Amino acid sequence: MPSNDKKLRLAVIGAGSWAQSAHLPTLKELGNIEFVGVCRKGADALARVKENFGFSIASENYQDVLSEDIDLVIVSSPSSMHHEHVKAALDIGATVLCEKPVTIDPKQAWDLVDHAKKVQQEVVVAFGWNFSKIVIDFKIALQNANLGKVEHLSIYMSSSTRELLSNSGSYPDAHPDALPEQATWTDPAISGGGYGQAQLSHALALALHLVDERVSGVTAITSNPGGAPVELHDAALFRLDGGGIGTLSGASGHTGAWKNKHALEVKGVCEQGQFTLDLLRECAHIYSAKNGDVFLPLADGAGAYYPEGPTRGLVSVARGESKNIAAPISLGAKTVEALDALYRSSLSGKYEAR
Repeated sequence: MPSNDKKLRLAVIGAGSWAQSAHLPTLKELGNIEFVGVCRKGADALARVKENFGFSIASENYQDVLSEDIDLVIVSSPSSMHHEHVKAALDIGATVLCEKPVTIDPKQAWDLVDHAKKVQQEVVVAFGWNFSKIVIDFKIALQNANLGKVEHLSIYMSSSTRELLSNSGSYPDAHPDALPEQATWTDPAISGGGYGQAQLSHALALALHLVDERVSGVTAITSNPGGAPVELHDAALFRLDGGGIGTLSGASGHTGAWKNKHALEVKGVCEQGQFTLDLLRECAHIYSAKNGDVFLPLADGAGAYYPEGPTRGLVSVARGESKNIAAPISLGAKTVEALDALYRSSLSGKYEAR
């Protein structure tokens, strides 16, 4: 484990729009990070990111940037490539940050869980909300409330991805000099799907983190208005391993709505009480028979996405300053298997077990 004063050596596989908007600027701000190697497709784009962030090595072959003595690896390549890239990064002894979804295939996701344990390395998944103060505080409050088993769980999300997923534009937070490649989002062979993979992966990660549950099966329908190449909207019913049931709903909203703030709400009814976490309206509420209604105090903007969180978490875990609790690879695998069941159900028209 690197000491706290050691300069950590970084490699990036897939330095696309989001990596350049969120992960790399955060690492620059943190300091004490050596930008060693960067990999992405496209010679001109690769040269720009090398120069802009001061990488020593740039290559379109990811193995070239893993050949050095690397401490941190960010995997921000297309989802269909994550399994290969994360496994290679683990094999050189690096602490890894993997973009969501972890993989498209649940078997590959759980293989990464097993492999990380085998090599005794950590994989942090880029679920930004899970690192935010509002979610950390709410998770602790839920644990202290002792509400018992979840009986009903409702998960809703909407965000400004309509243009992105219909191949008619980008998304509001895209890097101006590195717009996202459309195929990464709208070619199912690469992305695995549309809104489910792009955004409901976040919503599922938040909900399953809060209640420590696992989806056992899903009945779902999806729609792609205007002939979009992937689904823009998802609606699903699901069962949990603990016996509870729930709903999962996701919608590609229009750019500009709510000033492009994500709508994300998780509500649960449990044996001994209930809770609501609404990140759009910034409401964190827990009811129990013992304490009645409790509203957590929140600062303005507390529900906004926290893009720096996963990157800061990566460095903290690598230095041994914190444990990988907010977004471990096992949580990523739980979201992958739930989404896989959702997509299989939308095709079969039947309930699909994970």
